[in-house]
Amino acid sequence: MTENRFDAGQRRAVLEYVRSVIEHRLAGIPAPARPDMAELRGLGSCFVTLNDASGELRGCIGSIEAVEPLGDSLERNALNAALCDPRFPPVEPDELPELHIEVSVLTPLRLIASPAEFVVGRHGILFELGRSHAVFLPQVAVEQGWDAETTLNFLANKAGLPKEAWRHPQARFSVFEAEVFGEAEK
Repeated sequence: MTENRFDAGQRRAVLEYVRSVIEHRLAGIPAPARPDMAELRGLGSCFVTLNDASGELRGCIGSIEAVEPLGDSLERNALNAALCDPRFPPVEPDELPELHIEVSVLTPLRLIASPAEFVVGRHGILFELGRSHAVFLPQVAVEQGWDAETTLNFLANKAGLPKEAWRHPQARFSVFEAEVFGEAEK
């Protein structure tokens, strides 16, 4: 996906922090101390994905533009993925031990001239047409076994538009890469 910003120990600390943020909120206690890493103090954007024990999506929320320190983005998106994803009921405390946490730390968006520049498996993609928009992380197309055209069709549908809407001459596309890491499977 992209060059690694985090070594193995830092990745483990980030994942433990994200899990702890959710655990603390569910227990009604203040957020835990954030790991002391320069990477978490600089501006950054991320997604936090939660999958249940069977591998099914249980929550995924993130931000594609860096507007806050990465540590703040991790905390906010962890809580939103667990408690505010409109596709799912809030995570219950007894579910948390079985959830698998994955973090995707994003590079800045880059506008592309044509969807032909989108590379499956390397790029996440943001599609915009009028007021409609949708995004897929780089791993989505790979996990689903989609080629570029299939990915773009599903992206248009995700935006609430017909599948071929991505071909519209006013459609805009931006791409990004992600450093993706998750907990060992439970």
